[in-house]
Amino acid sequence: ARVLPKEIQEVITELAGKTSPMSTLRTVVSALGHYEKNVPLNGLPPKALRLVGQIATAVAMIHRLREGLPVIEADPKRGHAEDFIRMLLDKEPSQTEIQALDLYLILLADHGFNASTFSARVTAGTLANLHSAITSAVGTLSGPLHGGANEKAMDMIIEVGKKKKASAYIQNAFDSKQKIMGFGHRVYKVDDARKPHLKKMAKQLWEEKGNMELFEVAEEIEKQVKDRKQIITNVDFYSAPLLYGLDIPKDLFTPLFAMSRIAGWTAHVLEQYRN
Repeated sequence: ARVLPKEIQEVITELAGKTSPMSTLRTVVSALGHYEKNVPLNGLPPKALRLVGQIATAVAMIHRLREGLPVIEADPKRGHAEDFIRMLLDKEPSQTEIQALDLYLILLADHGFNASTFSARVTAGTLANLHSAITSAVGTLSGPLHGGANEKAMDMIIEVGKKKKASAYIQNAFDSKQKIMGFGHRVYKVDDARKPHLKKMAKQLWEEKGNMELFEVAEEIEKQVKDRKQIITNVDFYSAPLLYGLDIPKDLFTPLFAMSRIAGWTAHVLEQYRN
């Protein structure tokens, strides 16, 4: 399912470096719908499964083509997380790296009626086709109030840089009423249930890398925020150092979110069609 039609590689090549990875991904999802008629298994569940695989390959391809690097073809014998890291970075990932990405993909696969899932279901509710519904979802996720928060959280962690600088940075953020990315949620009144799993896995990843500095900065930021105000840590905060620890560029964080959430989006769309 991870194999992309050759025409899609041409689309990505044309757009590479001219627009953001999320804009390219939105165009790719829309274009993929045109090639479904040539596929033997053409029911809705097989289409959904192909999209789960194809989005992963597309994200890796978008990055490599914009960097002028050769495309790494999908390997059907490999697991999804393992193959993505190999296609993106052209390396054999460690077991810790595979487990870290797999955990991320599982934990973010679905989250109820978030904005992008809702827009997918609205589109499907008109009986528009699956690819139209998922294109709506990707477009919705591209907005900074939905996807993108973990990229901003990682910018903050890098900006703080040193554990000893966290206190002054957070105090200044509170004094100037600046939004602290990775904290707060419209629904949760306690820490996001996904957070401790992401934190533990991110720690293992940075331990394996042999450089704990940025992870320790993240921990200290969390401590400094909570010492001042009982504000919850959301899923974005520790997903940021986890993805960054996998050597994934920050502007691919939201495409990675789409690569995970495609499983939830397609499940919701199939449910919408049934009812």
